[in-house]
Amino acid sequence: MTKQLYYDSAYLQEWQTTIREVVERAEGVYLLLEETAFYPEGGGQPWDRGTIGGMNVLEVTLEGEQILHKVDRLSLVEPEMTVICRLDWARRFDHMQQHSGQHLLSAVCLQALEAPTLSFHLGEEYATIDIRFDELSWERMEMLEREVNRHIYLNHAISSYFVTAEEAAELPLVKAPKVTSGIRIVEMKDVEYNACGGTHVSSTGEIGMIKLLKAERQKGNIRIYFLCGYRALQEFNEVQRTVNALALKFNTGKADILSRIEKWEQEHKQLQHDLSTQKEINDGYLLRELLSGSTGGVVAYEFEDRSLKDLQQLATKLVAETTLPVLLLAAGENKVVLAQEASEGFSCGAFFKENLSAYNGKGGGNEKMAQAGFGSLEEASAFYEYAKQVLSDR
Repeated sequence: MTKQLYYDSAYLQEWQTTIREVVERAEGVYLLLEETAFYPEGGGQPWDRGTIGGMNVLEVTLEGEQILHKVDRLSLVEPEMTVICRLDWARRFDHMQQHSGQHLLSAVCLQALEAPTLSFHLGEEYATIDIRFDELSWERMEMLEREVNRHIYLNHAISSYFVTAEEAAELPLVKAPKVTSGIRIVEMKDVEYNACGGTHVSSTGEIGMIKLLKAERQKGNIRIYFLCGYRALQEFNEVQRTVNALALKFNTGKADILSRIEKWEQEHKQLQHDLSTQKEINDGYLLRELLSGSTGGVVAYEFEDRSLKDLQQLATKLVAETTLPVLLLAAGENKVVLAQEASEGFSCGAFFKENLSAYNGKGGGNEKMAQAGFGSLEEASAFYEYAKQVLSDR
């Protein structure tokens, strides 16, 4: 059995030990150590990282009573070799802050809302707990946040120790432990007793702060997203940078940003309305110009700067005014649109299907309208000229 040094102290960052066994598997090389402070994944907490004899620790897993350390094998290792192990302390302390913060948040949810925690997940960007509760309003979220941070300021001591099943039965545990021997208790003084095998800070003050991000329904329960310690500080700094950038952009103070954005949205809507109105007017002039200039039994035109969507809308307006087929080329996008009111014996979609492949075009449509895209302007133009000729000769 590997001696688990993280149970003696979660603050151990460097130690010397002996390699007991080198395990080679298809997925990589694993080391068994006499003793380790690398925490294996479990209980919602990810594994630790660091180095063993200069080799990076990629994964730490618990198999039975053995802890396996997956490494990137950079040097020759063998059993009985003595190695120096170093923990990625920033990652470990982050996990300690998040895990202890979770215990505190879960305790407050239980006390204030009578909502037990069903699960905990510690991710790379945020942590979550699922609680048995129907709906969590923003007011209750703020209440929970104030209460957990009040307990942080009270700086309750956090300790861990092992007890027997009989001793555990005498403690007011949050829930019954899953094991019957070697039961490890994490006690947050004056807050809760919890059976837990994870790593924790030594007092609630070391959690730093807890910031609740959001709550959402998840399989009939409520999932709370939160950040603790340095993660919460980093989130605050990122939000502050965004707020400062918005204040600078709108040339206003933080308190007036929302009102300025609302004013900008109204101005933007009015501008869009004015542009749409002007576009309708311009399209009307363009419509008459295209219809009066049509020759050869087809309305055809090439546009340099109009999008496919614009041409589809224009084609719809044109076919409402003429029985002639309408053929438009969007040169900037290498797209072609064909439209015509229902004509006996002719389908826009069928015409495209029959002829597109010869010009490396892809698209389709129905009887009244079809559209296609091409790999180059040359191919699009060639198809456009071919279609114009065929339609003119009908």
